[in-house]
Amino acid sequence: MDILFICGSAEIGNDGVGDYTRRLCGKLIKSGHKAQILALCDQIIYYSTESQVVEDTPVTVHRIPASTANKQRLIWLQAILKDFEPDWISLQYVPYSFNPKGLPFWLPSYLKKIRGNHKWHIMFHELWLGIDAESSLKHKCIGRLQQLIAKKIIQNTKTHFVNTQNKLYQFFLQSQNINAEILPICGNIPLTAIKKDAREFEQFVLFGTIHNGAPFEDFIEDLMNNSGQFNKPIKFVFIGKNGPELAHYTMVLESYNIRYEVLGIQPEYVISQVLSNSDFGISTTPYYQSEKSGVFAAYKEHQINAICVSRDWTPTKGQYNIPNIIKYERNNLQLNPIPVQGFDLNSVANQFIKSISIS
Repeated sequence: MDILFICGSAEIGNDGVGDYTRRLCGKLIKSGHKAQILALCDQIIYYSTESQVVEDTPVTVHRIPASTANKQRLIWLQAILKDFEPDWISLQYVPYSFNPKGLPFWLPSYLKKIRGNHKWHIMFHELWLGIDAESSLKHKCIGRLQQLIAKKIIQNTKTHFVNTQNKLYQFFLQSQNINAEILPICGNIPLTAIKKDAREFEQFVLFGTIHNGAPFEDFIEDLMNNSGQFNKPIKFVFIGKNGPELAHYTMVLESYNIRYEVLGIQPEYVISQVLSNSDFGISTTPYYQSEKSGVFAAYKEHQINAICVSRDWTPTKGQYNIPNIIKYERNNLQLNPIPVQGFDLNSVANQFIKSISIS
């Protein structure tokens, strides 16, 4: 099968959806399919076609600058389609990938102009703002517009198959008469490490962006009150691009005399080893959005227990218990290890192909 994936950016390491799409492409190519990526709104100056290597597999990636006029953007896209002739186009959709304000009004009409003998698939990595009880009036208004754009994209492309990665998003899509099947995502860090049996510390890892509003200080206080259950001293490791909240987190740890390391941006094999060497992974993504998080997926693939330490984000409806993650609640810290079931890259690729093959 020949598949063209469309995403916003394909800058390696700078776009989670782009990194996920590249890994999926590489796996499909290894399995005998043909797959390419088109980044419609990339952060580059000139249009380029390049080979990006993922897990020893070269992937052809076409990158169109975000500043490109839509007329020229369409000319380049049609040239790619003429040369590649895909059976499917898979849109990996995040509204903010195609407009910095999350309102890509241009996209539905643009996609409608695309000509070819392909079918359309859409993966909703994100939906729209305003589905949580805490959202502001402004976010609710933006969300309503984002919802209309998403529905118009499906209408204009006559989409044959829709996926999303969690039950909550599936529920909200269904509320708009959009039928979507769940396709869990895999992490963006290949499992290459060998787990060490004997470790000096009870290690907590925090990989990737630290989101605002997480009650980290409360968590550490509860953790120290329960530290007697560990036979080893506690250590925290920060890895990846953690963002401006990192300074506050390290200050909290210092106030409790807890050992920590800040490793920053590292190669994938180093990240894999750090994850494998850890006992718990901290996620600051809101609990009900955990399943869209590449960090959470990476924790699962590396068989470590994830703990959600996040701000309140309460869906207005469709709530459910998320497997494989411990939800932190103040004065009720539960650190009992749970069986971890990850959804690896091979499973994602197989389910994806199976789904579109019968459409």
